[in-house]
Amino acid sequence: MRGKRILLGVTGGIAAYKIPYLVRLLKKSGAEVKCIMTPASSDFISPLVLSTLSENPVAIEFWNKSDGTWTNHVELALWADLFVVAPLTANTLAKMAIGACDNVLLATYLSMKSSTLIAPAMDLDMYAHPTTKRNLESLKSDGVGIIPPGTGELASGLHGEGRLAEPEVIFESINAYFQSNHTGSYSGKKVLVTAGPTYEAIDPVRFIGNRSSGKMGVAIAQAFAKEGAEVTLITGPIHQIVEHTSIQSIQIESAEEMFEKVKEYWPQMDSGVFSAAVADYRPKFLADQKIKKSADEFSLELVKNPDILAWVGDHKSETQQLIGFALETENLIQNATGKLQRKHLDFIVMNSLQDKGAGFGVDTNKVSVLDKNNNLTSFELLPKVELAEKLIQLFSKSHL
Repeated sequence: MRGKRILLGVTGGIAAYKIPYLVRLLKKSGAEVKCIMTPASSDFISPLVLSTLSENPVAIEFWNKSDGTWTNHVELALWADLFVVAPLTANTLAKMAIGACDNVLLATYLSMKSSTLIAPAMDLDMYAHPTTKRNLESLKSDGVGIIPPGTGELASGLHGEGRLAEPEVIFESINAYFQSNHTGSYSGKKVLVTAGPTYEAIDPVRFIGNRSSGKMGVAIAQAFAKEGAEVTLITGPIHQIVEHTSIQSIQIESAEEMFEKVKEYWPQMDSGVFSAAVADYRPKFLADQKIKKSADEFSLELVKNPDILAWVGDHKSETQQLIGFALETENLIQNATGKLQRKHLDFIVMNSLQDKGAGFGVDTNKVSVLDKNNNLTSFELLPKVELAEKLIQLFSKSHL
């Protein structure tokens, strides 16, 4: 982001205390930063702090009563490569949605020639209110990018959705904006990624599952977004919160639910990475009530789940790129080669539970990649985030 000009709008919410951290991240990345504050926001954070950190004056009022100078909001709008409003309160959200213009921040928004990103922050009930949802949809239809709020403890004492996304998340969303609009190898492409386990219910309490954490798939989705892709991420039950303006996250539970979502989205995609650890079997019968412990032995009849990757391979067009994963405990190359050919893959990513530091639940992975022309590429043990970026670079070399 070196040399990028970012205009940061701050409104009057308690989450404004996080904004100095965001300014520091932006400045460290080499960006130029200017700040606009609503009058109410100065009750939560000092303009002096933002002025000092951004190394620029802070705009608050239309004109300075002490010397008679005025704030040229048109000039600010023309200066900015991107306008980011964080935190965005319900009040300012409503004003932006209807085109109100009673402060410098709103006047600048209405004058913007480049794009705007917003990071909503408000209490749980306010964020869930239908009016808020309508206002967000209105801004989205106007081309405004939305950085979703996080989930956690709120100032009111409630726990839920509505807290401002962390400064690091906002920073990455800003970075992704510039990546997607300039140099990304997947810029303008639509990518489907599956991640995590599936849970196959036995009764309302128990399920059949596996140890997949979804970390590798989530890292791949984020790496694609960084390269400019519009990503649809379908996950089983995972604990990670995926917050990115270019990622649509859909959570399911069972293999059949994942299959239905894949069938819905795959026809519109340019590429697909199927890293989910989908359960091969599910119970034939689902008990309506919790099964009580009685006999010393208990038998469970299983039936095969749909083979999602096989269906995708059978319904792959000549222009679609398809990547699968193979986790094996023995005969890795042989088994993966067979899977690549049977399911019409362009690449298959292979890893083994026998490699120390690789596999489920950890932050590192060690993989080899085989392509449809029998070329083998091996990677050393790497953090999954770093490995994901290297994988996307490899996939992009053969991209349509």
